[in-house]
Amino acid sequence: MAKVGTGLVKGLLLSATILSASPVWAQDSDVDARLDRLEALVSGLIERMDAKQTAATEGDVAVAQQAQQAITETRALAQRTAAMETKVAEQSAGGNGFNVGKTRVTYGGYIKADAISQRTSGGQVGTGSIVRDFLIPGAIPVGGTSSGFDTDFSARQSRFILQTSTDVGGGHTLGSKIEMDFMVTSGGDERVSNSYTPRLRQAYITFDNWLFGQAWSTFQDVGALPETLDFIGSTPGTVFERQPMVRYSNGGLQIAVEQPETTVTSPTGGRVLAGDDSLPDVVLRYNHTGDFGHLTAAAIGRVLRVKPDDFGLISDSAIGYGLSLSGKVGLGSRDDLRFMATAGQGLGRYIGLNIVNDAALRLDGSLDPIATYSGFLAYRHMWTDNVRSTISGSYFKADNPVALTTGGVTDESWNAFGNIIYSPVPPLDLGIEYMYANRELENGASGNLQKIQLSAKYSF
Repeated sequence: MAKVGTGLVKGLLLSATILSASPVWAQDSDVDARLDRLEALVSGLIERMDAKQTAATEGDVAVAQQAQQAITETRALAQRTAAMETKVAEQSAGGNGFNVGKTRVTYGGYIKADAISQRTSGGQVGTGSIVRDFLIPGAIPVGGTSSGFDTDFSARQSRFILQTSTDVGGGHTLGSKIEMDFMVTSGGDERVSNSYTPRLRQAYITFDNWLFGQAWSTFQDVGALPETLDFIGSTPGTVFERQPMVRYSNGGLQIAVEQPETTVTSPTGGRVLAGDDSLPDVVLRYNHTGDFGHLTAAAIGRVLRVKPDDFGLISDSAIGYGLSLSGKVGLGSRDDLRFMATAGQGLGRYIGLNIVNDAALRLDGSLDPIATYSGFLAYRHMWTDNVRSTISGSYFKADNPVALTTGGVTDESWNAFGNIIYSPVPPLDLGIEYMYANRELENGASGNLQKIQLSAKYSF
């Protein structure tokens, strides 16, 4: 009887040992059930052997107890293995989303509620105007009488992002991204519904190193933008453009052909979109990253073009070009400095939400590209782990041919802002920000904008 019991216990111990050594068992969904049955069997055997000590030797009991210990250790190993595999799977998949066959679908975005109160010294901004939603330097009123503080509440900046990634075999990956929000769209009112129409921000396909579709311009360094409650913040000194393109990336090097569009200042100072472009804008960019942060250099070449149908004169084309240097540099253990400096001619629509146009029209109908200079500097300081502030200043200057554009076009614009942002939990930001912005025309007329903004933002 003792020999039979000893053999059975040793067999059980051998089974537990095999189970603990096999990763296949650790991945089996019913491993816990199997261990429960094995543990119950060993426990029952030990009880019977304790009740019949005359039929069992001390060695039998010791072997059975070793079997019990092996099963306990096996259970712990299986649980650790399953947890580790789950963590690895989540990290490789991005941590959120779900799988559809070979495609990983992830989603993100944020909900943002804003309360904005602002005044303008050069005239009243009408209700429903986008100038009351965020800073547009070229639209700051000038020459009029000062308005009082106008207050608006909005959730229009809320954003939704959907992305996919598919392993198509052969070491290739096919991806996509679509991003939408509700800014700069019609359909809403502050009287009853505030029902604003969604708009497309980004929509593109990626295949290995290639990108096809609408994305941030390769000429813009999104990673250098300061943290702000305003939609953009340092707008006068910022390259800001989203448009369709084809882009190739290899390491830090990027080259892209992007949508062309020539904006022209008419002899009366107005804006004309020629729509006659035949060659894409070409951008070359290099990104250098390190422990310090990142530095980016980007160059752009453009062919500006008009036809007789636009102004009833001649067809003409002109070269536009520019260079932008930007980056984000760490200061100390947590603070950082962000900056951008851009100069060139024929860059009008790329800078500060098209503060000035790409070119002016000479008397014979030919194009005179407008030179621009812009930049910003921003410093972010971490007061504690969940409280931080950013202060920033930006500047824009245009070299308009006044004889062709009149004195009613923007000569320069600048702004400064400071904020305090508190994150009680990582996905939630609560903040307050003060901004002062100024715009001056070539004829000397000027106007300023003062804004206080409170925001709550939940990122997911």
